[in-house]
Amino acid sequence: MRPLIAVPARFSAGATALRYAAEVTARALVEAVWRGGGEPFPMHPAAPDGVAGRLARCDGVLLPGGGDLHPRHYGAATAHETLYDVDEAQDAFDLAVAAYALEAGLPLLAVCRGLQVVNAVRGGTLHQHLDPDHRHVVHEVVPEAGTLPAKVTGADALRVSCYHHQGVAVLGEGLAVTARAGDGTVEAVEAPGAAGWFLGVQWHPEDTAAVGPAQQAIVTALVDAARP
Repeated sequence: MRPLIAVPARFSAGATALRYAAEVTARALVEAVWRGGGEPFPMHPAAPDGVAGRLARCDGVLLPGGGDLHPRHYGAATAHETLYDVDEAQDAFDLAVAAYALEAGLPLLAVCRGLQVVNAVRGGTLHQHLDPDHRHVVHEVVPEAGTLPAKVTGADALRVSCYHHQGVAVLGEGLAVTARAGDGTVEAVEAPGAAGWFLGVQWHPEDTAAVGPAQQAIVTALVDAARP
């Protein structure tokens, strides 16, 4: 039986063939989960106080990219002018999912915004706008030897697809940086000694997972960790 991988959906003003506002999940992301042997489960982002019961039926979580996290969640007094697509309901749900998964030891892969959410949950902060930012960028990332990104991908260096203008500033408690870009931007984190499997990547492995075995291996590693 395929492990059930929860993927919190993203709110959208609309989608092709739908007449109303939508909840969406990137097709490339769910296809990567499926190729990795998992059953992707797009999850309605509501009732954050009930995530424990809802996630109890799931074997793992993939916390995906999306809009910016409101800066109040990491103690920033003001919001940068470039802030976009902030949604308080989405924030509340993602934060609750990340907190529960980390505490319960539910296998968790956090992608882009997902990594930023985890960092905020652990008391870290974000750069609200990187200059230059990393949107529409493909660049090299170097994993630390012996860390999850290195072990999972089997690579000393990775070409990764990025789409983010924010990034980790102060690292959250219990997290460790395991990969950086050439300009020093934090690109991957893990949580040594955590209750369960966890990897956060600032890039989007789903962008090239269909043609890049190293990127697919990241998603497959989540599915493997979620197997009973």
